[in-house]
Amino acid sequence: DVPKATEPRGDSDGPRRGSFCDRHCAAINNVQGDLGDLGCHLHRPRVPPAMSSPSCCQQHSEEVCESCVVKTTLTAENAVEANKLSNNYKFGFKKWKSHVTARPWEDRSEIVKELYSDLNVIRGSGGSTVTCGNVLYLLLFGWWLSLLYVLVAALMFITVVGAPYGRLCWDLAGYFLWPFGKVIQKVEVPKSHQVLGAGESSALLGGPVPRRWRPWFWADAGYWQRAGAVAWLCLGYPALALAHGLVCVTAWLLVILIPVAKLSARTAARVLLLPPEQVLVRRLRMTEVPLEGEVILCCYRAVNPYYYKYAVDGINVFAVNLLPLVLVTLVVGYVDSHNRLTSSPVKFTLALLSIMPLSYYIGMAIASISAQSNFAVGAVVNATFGSITELTFYITALIKGSREGNRCYAEIVKSALTGTLVGCVLFVPGLCMVIGGIRHQEQRFNSRSAGVSSALLFLSVGGELGTGLSPGLGGVPPAGAPMPCSSTPAGVFAPTLFSKVYGKLVCGECHNVTQNPLGHYLCHNCHFDLMENNGTLYYSHVQPLVYTVSLLLPAAYLIGLFFTLKTHSHIYDIHISDCHMPGHHHSAVVHWSRWRALVILLLSTLCMSACADLATEHISPILTNSTISQYFIGVTVLAMVPELPEIVNGIQFALQNNLSLSIEIGNCIAVQVCMLQIPILVLFTIFYPTNFTLVFSDLHVYASMFSVVLMNYIFMDGKCDYFQGTVLVMVYFILLAVYFFAPSPSGC
Repeated sequence: DVPKATEPRGDSDGPRRGSFCDRHCAAINNVQGDLGDLGCHLHRPRVPPAMSSPSCCQQHSEEVCESCVVKTTLTAENAVEANKLSNNYKFGFKKWKSHVTARPWEDRSEIVKELYSDLNVIRGSGGSTVTCGNVLYLLLFGWWLSLLYVLVAALMFITVVGAPYGRLCWDLAGYFLWPFGKVIQKVEVPKSHQVLGAGESSALLGGPVPRRWRPWFWADAGYWQRAGAVAWLCLGYPALALAHGLVCVTAWLLVILIPVAKLSARTAARVLLLPPEQVLVRRLRMTEVPLEGEVILCCYRAVNPYYYKYAVDGINVFAVNLLPLVLVTLVVGYVDSHNRLTSSPVKFTLALLSIMPLSYYIGMAIASISAQSNFAVGAVVNATFGSITELTFYITALIKGSREGNRCYAEIVKSALTGTLVGCVLFVPGLCMVIGGIRHQEQRFNSRSAGVSSALLFLSVGGELGTGLSPGLGGVPPAGAPMPCSSTPAGVFAPTLFSKVYGKLVCGECHNVTQNPLGHYLCHNCHFDLMENNGTLYYSHVQPLVYTVSLLLPAAYLIGLFFTLKTHSHIYDIHISDCHMPGHHHSAVVHWSRWRALVILLLSTLCMSACADLATEHISPILTNSTISQYFIGVTVLAMVPELPEIVNGIQFALQNNLSLSIEIGNCIAVQVCMLQIPILVLFTIFYPTNFTLVFSDLHVYASMFSVVLMNYIFMDGKCDYFQGTVLVMVYFILLAVYFFAPSPSGC
C-alpha cells in the first residue's frame, strides 16, 4: 500500500489535469456512487506529482496504477445519511439505496417536485391536453364518473331543495368527463355562508382545513339551505364519495395514475363539502390566468411515469401498495383454514408475494437503525435480522417436515439454499451488469473488496479436484468396483463429499445392460446410505464433521468482518464528509426513528413468520400434484422471491455506475447463506430434531462450485460490461433448465 496524500489546498476548482498518468488515474478511479438523487458529489483526491511513480505511465493502459488508489470521498446531506452511505460499503451490512432521512425540498429535481406538488398550480400553455394518458383516464374513469354525476344531478333536482347541488353536479359532470385544462375555484360568498374557524394547511389534501369542523349550513343559514344540505348529504354525497373512493384506490394501485387518485381524494374531501355557490368550474384559456378566488383543483396530465419514485414517509409506493396484501393473506390463510373460500395454491402464492413487502420493511428498518446507531449496534442488528427472511421460511419448513415425517421439506430447503447461492452469485450481478452496461459502456468496481467476498465464498463452498459419478442421475460402476472419487472437501459441501467417499451406494432398481453378469448396470434412485450398521458412519463420523463445519464457518465469517472493518478497512477507501453547499441542512429529519424502526422490524418479522407458516402449510399440494421438479420450485420461486428487494437495490446502484455495491449485494447474501444460514439450520437441529442433514445432491454441489469459480473468473480484473453480465445470466438460465428437467429428489 502506498501512502495516501490529500488534495492540495490550492486546488479547489477541481482535479488536476496534467500528465497522462494523472488523466489515466482519473479515468480508473472515476467511480460514481448512489449520489445522483442526493445532490451530493463523489470525488477522489489526486496524488501530487511528487508522489506519482515514474513507472506508472509505463505500465499497460489497462492495469491499475497503485499510486492512483486513493481515498474516495462521499459527500452526504447529514450525519445520519452519511452513516447509511458508510454502512453500504461495510462488509456484512445491508446495502440500502433509499434515503432514511427527508431530503431538503430545494435539493430535489423538478420531476420529483412535481410528484409531491398539489393539483392547484396553474401553468402556462403546455401543449395539447389530448394525450394517451388522458385518453386512458377517459376510458377507465371519466365516462362513468360523468354519467354518475348526471344521475345525481337529476336526483337533486327532483328533491327541489337540493337544486343548487344539482347544478353543481351538472357542472362537475362535464369537469370529470375531461378535467384536463380546467380549474375548480372557491369564490367569495356572503359571510353568513363562510366556514367558521381559522384554517391550517394539510399535506395530504392541500389547502385550508378548519380546525374545528362545523357544517356551514347550520351557521346562520335559512331553512331551505339546511334542508338542501341534508338532502345532499343523505342522497347525493354518499354515492359520489364511494365512487371517488373507488377511483382513488384503483388509481393509487396503478401508481402511474396517482394524479387521478389525488384528484378524486380532494374532490371527495373538499369540493363536494363546499357550499354549491362557492364552487366555480371553468376552462382555462391559453392567455388567461384566473387571479380571483382560491384554486382547488387544476390538472393537466392523468399519467406520470415517474411515480415509481414516489414515497410515503420514506416508503416506496410499491411497498405501500403491497402492504394490504399481507393483511389479506393473514386473514384468508388463518380464517379459511379448511380451504372453503380459496385453494392451497392461491394461499401459497399470496403468502409468497407477501414476503416481498415484508422484506422491504425489514431492510428499511435495519438501515434506519444502523444509520442512527453506533457501529456495535448496527453490526448486531445486521447480524441478527439480516437473514431473518430466509431463516424464518427455512425453519418453519423443517419443523413442518419433521412433524409430518416428510423428507421433501428438507430437500426443498436445500434447493432453496442452493438457489439463493447460485442466483446471488450469477443472476444478481449478471443482471446488474447487463442493465448498467446499457447506460455505461464499461463499469469498474473495487476488485479488492469483491475479492474478500469471493475468497469467503470459495472457502465456504470449496473445491473439488476429482469428481465421482452421479448415481442419482444415471450410471454407476460395475458391481464390486471401487468408487473413483478423490476430492478436497471444504466448507458446507465437506460432509457431502465425505459421504460419497465412505458411504455405501444403495440403488432402488438396477438393470443389466449387456446381459453379462460382469457387465454394466443401469441403476435408478441411487443414494449414499449413511445409516449402515445402526448409523455408525453417520453418528460417529459425518455428524461430528457437520457440527465442526457449522462452527468453523461462522468463525471464518467473523474473521472476515474483523479483516474488512478493522485491520484492513482501507481496501474500501471510503470517507464521508458533510455538504457545505447552499440549501443543505445538517439537521437530519429521519423518516423512522430508532424506536419506530425497531417496532416495525419486530412486527414485520412476526408477520414474516406467519406468512412463512402459511407458505409451508400450503406447499404440500403443489409438491405432490405439480409436474415440475421440486428442485426447480426450490431454486427459483422459494429462493429468489424473498430477494427481490435486494435485486431492485442492485439494479439502482448499477444504473448509477456504482457496480461495486451491486456486486456486494449478491456476494454478501451468498456469503451469509453459506456461513450463517446453513450453520444456524444445522445447530437448530440440535434443539429441535429435523430431517435436515448437511448432505446435498450432486446437482447442488456441482452447480454451486461452478458458479463460484465462474464468478471469481469474471471479477478478476475489476471491470465488466454488458457482455460479461449476459454470460452470467445465460449460465444461470442453463442451470435453471437443468433443474427443470431433473427428476424430483428421492423420497418426494
